[in-house]
Amino acid sequence: MQNKIYNKTSLLFGLGLLLCITTVHAQDPLKKQTIEITSSFKPELKNAARINFVAAPPVPDSSKPKFSYNIPVTSLSLVYQPLAISPLALNIDSSDKWAASNFVKLGYGNLQTPFAQAGLSFNNGTNANLNILAHYISSKGKSPQYQEYTDAGASAYGSMVTAAKQELYGKVSFGNDKYYLYGYDHSAYQFDKGDLLQRFLSFDANVGFRNTEPTEFGLKYHPDVKLSFFNDNHDGKEFNAVADLPLEKAIGDALSIKLGVNADYTQYSRSTAPSINNTIVTVPFALQFKNEAVNIHGGVIPSWDNSTFKLMPDLLADLKLGGEGLIVQLGWLMHYDKGSYRRFASINPYLAQPTQLLNTRVNETFGGIKGTFMERFFYNAKVGLVQFYNMPLFANENVTAGPGGGIALAGNRFSIRNEEKLDAFQMHGEIGVVQAEDFSLTGRFNWLLFNKQKTEPQPWGITPREFSAALRWRILKDLWFKSDLFFFEGAKYEYLKDNGDRSVGTGRHPVDLSAGLEFRVTKQFNLWLQANNVFNNKYQRWNQYDVYGFNMLGGITFNFSK
Repeated sequence: MQNKIYNKTSLLFGLGLLLCITTVHAQDPLKKQTIEITSSFKPELKNAARINFVAAPPVPDSSKPKFSYNIPVTSLSLVYQPLAISPLALNIDSSDKWAASNFVKLGYGNLQTPFAQAGLSFNNGTNANLNILAHYISSKGKSPQYQEYTDAGASAYGSMVTAAKQELYGKVSFGNDKYYLYGYDHSAYQFDKGDLLQRFLSFDANVGFRNTEPTEFGLKYHPDVKLSFFNDNHDGKEFNAVADLPLEKAIGDALSIKLGVNADYTQYSRSTAPSINNTIVTVPFALQFKNEAVNIHGGVIPSWDNSTFKLMPDLLADLKLGGEGLIVQLGWLMHYDKGSYRRFASINPYLAQPTQLLNTRVNETFGGIKGTFMERFFYNAKVGLVQFYNMPLFANENVTAGPGGGIALAGNRFSIRNEEKLDAFQMHGEIGVVQAEDFSLTGRFNWLLFNKQKTEPQPWGITPREFSAALRWRILKDLWFKSDLFFFEGAKYEYLKDNGDRSVGTGRHPVDLSAGLEFRVTKQFNLWLQANNVFNNKYQRWNQYDVYGFNMLGGITFNFSK
């Protein structure tokens, strides 16, 4: 009982004390409150782990690296029709000295064939040179009578590179070719040897210059002037002058512009007829785009053939489908073959003097493939259509209206017949393998399938099919072997039957093989041996003119270069 009273008393005392505290706070509301800090807290980040920059040593690799190189083989790409060989300026490399090449090559053969060739070379070892070359060869067959010819000539070529990177060059040459018109029936006709002589003399001079490096504006130029004189042992004389100015300007690394002017003038005169003037002027213009995948040459050639205007195409494209191994080639080209006495005589030396000079315009459209593989093999194959306008054809004079009788009736001279338009389908192919200077084997095939003539019934004198192969082999260090194989289909020719009617004949299809050896005896002396027409085939390239049979010649070569 007493405890209960004590608890009630305590409770009443606590309630009274709480009431007093509340009353005090209500009577002083403006008094500021304060907070006493009894401890402090400072935040900190945990230390980060440092990265170790010490590099670990590389793992050793003992494998041998393997590198592959794709070096294309440079091969000769021939055009559809053979062109005249003309000298090109030598690209002088001033970083290395030239080694002089001075030699004399002498020999003799079984067909009374003396042979001589000599070359001299002079240079200052840096930027100038002079080369002199001379040759002589003649042969005399046993049958038929007067089966003789002589080929002699000499040339001198010099060039110099100036400090301004300009190359100046010049060339002079002289030629003397002699033939006899032996292609007739020797039992039916008798001629003096002097009446059968066919001699051609020529003199040429050439001068030009070019920049070996493009100018600061990317321009290349190469002006060139040629003068030539040509005459026979009768009264035929011919003068020819050619001026050429090609320009090329680069626009960037892949694009270039080509522009030029070419003027070709010929004057042919005889004492029995008025002079003939023949002129061709062309102004070629083209754009060329070239990179690693394509090479496109597109342009046109405005031309004037004796004042007759013709706009000719000049389109070529090489598309690389498989690198150097497979290149597709497409083209549409048109060009002129100059009509001149000299060019006609280089095709057929047994011709009569021409009565007119007509330029041959050639129109070619073709497509094909070419390339190199395994770094040594190359190939080139084309097919296309070709058209010849004013094509010279050669027919025996006895079936043409030859002047008078005598040698004209014997048929041993060829007159030129003009074919206004000759259409043909053409296939051309080349293949070969080249192993530096030690071994090379090449083959070439060309086939013309004539399908239309406008003026003449047959393409007189043109060989429709040709095949040739050449082997060059260095068997030992000082022993060389070479061989050449030729095959062609005989050309069409016209002849007179016994009753006087005209008829068409076809020449034989011969196979002609030649082979030769050359080996070194000492440092200066070499011995050589050459055999021609090994199979001793009897055939005629030109109707009534038998070629030489088997013949052999050999001799010595003396090299006196230091």
